[in-house]
Amino acid sequence: MAEERKIPETETPESRNFIQTFIEEDIAPGGQYAGMTVHTRFPPEPNGYLHIGHCKALTIDFGMAEKYGGLCNLRMDDTNPTKEDEEYVDAIKEDIHWLGFDWGDRFYYGSDYFEEDYRQAQGLIKKGLAYVCELSPDDFRKYRGEIGVPARSPWRDRPAQESLDLFERMRGGEFENGRMTLRAKIDLASGNFNMRDPVIYRINHMHHHRQGDKWCIYPMYDFAHPIQDALEGITHSLCSLEFEAHRPLYNWVVEHCDLPAKPRQIEFARLGIDHTVMSKRKLRTLVEEGVVSGWDDPRMPTLCGLRRRGYTPRAVRSFCERIGVAKAASVVEYGFLEHCLREDLNETARRTMAVLRPLKLTVTNYPEDKQESLTVENNPVDPEAGTREVPFSRTVYIEADDFMETPAPKYKRLYPGNEVRLKGAYLVTCTGCVLDAEGNVTEVLCEYDPDSRGGDPADGRKVKGATIHWVDAATAVDAEVRLYDNLFTDADPDGADKNFMDYVNPASLEILRGCKVEAELSGAAAPANFQFMRLGYFCLDNKDSAPGRLVFNRSVSLKDSFKK
Repeated sequence: MAEERKIPETETPESRNFIQTFIEEDIAPGGQYAGMTVHTRFPPEPNGYLHIGHCKALTIDFGMAEKYGGLCNLRMDDTNPTKEDEEYVDAIKEDIHWLGFDWGDRFYYGSDYFEEDYRQAQGLIKKGLAYVCELSPDDFRKYRGEIGVPARSPWRDRPAQESLDLFERMRGGEFENGRMTLRAKIDLASGNFNMRDPVIYRINHMHHHRQGDKWCIYPMYDFAHPIQDALEGITHSLCSLEFEAHRPLYNWVVEHCDLPAKPRQIEFARLGIDHTVMSKRKLRTLVEEGVVSGWDDPRMPTLCGLRRRGYTPRAVRSFCERIGVAKAASVVEYGFLEHCLREDLNETARRTMAVLRPLKLTVTNYPEDKQESLTVENNPVDPEAGTREVPFSRTVYIEADDFMETPAPKYKRLYPGNEVRLKGAYLVTCTGCVLDAEGNVTEVLCEYDPDSRGGDPADGRKVKGATIHWVDAATAVDAEVRLYDNLFTDADPDGADKNFMDYVNPASLEILRGCKVEAELSGAAAPANFQFMRLGYFCLDNKDSAPGRLVFNRSVSLKDSFKK
């Protein structure tokens, strides 16, 4: 079960974290980057869409540069041609811009450095620090050793000239996949297995999305990344905690290759959120097996999915900043992400009325041919949002659960004899209802108090009933509304010995058709956000909604269960 995380009231986006401490030490007089511009980079792999976990990383990368008046590069880590595609490149750019960050003219591809990677590898061979190894993948695993038992390779003492020749032939396509690798010559007995002569090049006869068939050997990330950082003048290479054990290799590459700079790698804990998965492979499975409608399905933790659900850049950035930067891995409640969205939309979302499960309410003593206009505020917490005019007539729609023929205990909405407020309109008293042949309620009947316009009785009497929302039947517009819940029933669907697919929530999406909304919403366009009074925050679907066919997604409910 995910541990509960409470955000203290004193925690702010300006709180100092350990990365800031390191950077400030580095750029202070006498520091290793004294007098230099802080320069970071965000290096996503273009083999999928960015999700909320990536968002934490890019917020740190771009945010640190922003805080210290520095620069942040955007670099596509396309050193592995498997499943890389320009579609993902474009989506990544769009997501980063949506969040409000920009890289200027500092956009790069890791594959742009392939020639330089190759040259640096040749340099290591010439220095006696790399060799071509012919162990098969099976033998490689067999000779890897274990704690206290060194790894082995019969090719470790291969002459440099022979390795140079074989490496060139590897590039020329002479050998099949898996036949040979290029390994760094470091320490076969190291307690850090990443330093046991790691592979820095492998053969892969696969078409590259940008380089075509020019290359059939590709550098490993641990080799290519520090070279790319150094060539771009990166001062601080900020990455997630799983690379902590790889830092000695990062530093080794920087130290032994002929590079113009010496960047510093700093690691931070990845973001974990309950009731979801954030492995690209598992997210792709959800898409490919039709569990969701695509990468931008509003139930997905992808940024395009969150955007389609109605999340705002401000809410997402606030979430990433307020959860902080830590060294220890932790799991954050999804409810806190929702809390950040509620905070933002409470201030900014326009209020409107919508009825999701409509039930006709007829005001029997209201003139049949009369229609009037009532003034309603657009946002009670933002006076500058102004007011709007809402039509009202004899027949309106209310929510089906706002009426009970036989009320439950403490029920304060409509039932025979009870008086309630219609939001911004009048006080009405229920006088009965109409049933169909099966006994279902098809219409509620009531009478209004003509002297209570705006909802306040002229005689000052106290009204014990609730205030309910409504939509004028004569002018209401039909809409489809999609209600979302957690995609997984288990808080930790990705836990040990679990198959995450076993915990997919079959009730994660409910689609309601024939909903009724205020007529003015017919002219709204995505990404407009609204508070449907008493129901939650909703947005127009940016994919399926169109003129004449309104589709709304519930972004988040009104109720905030997160414990601050």
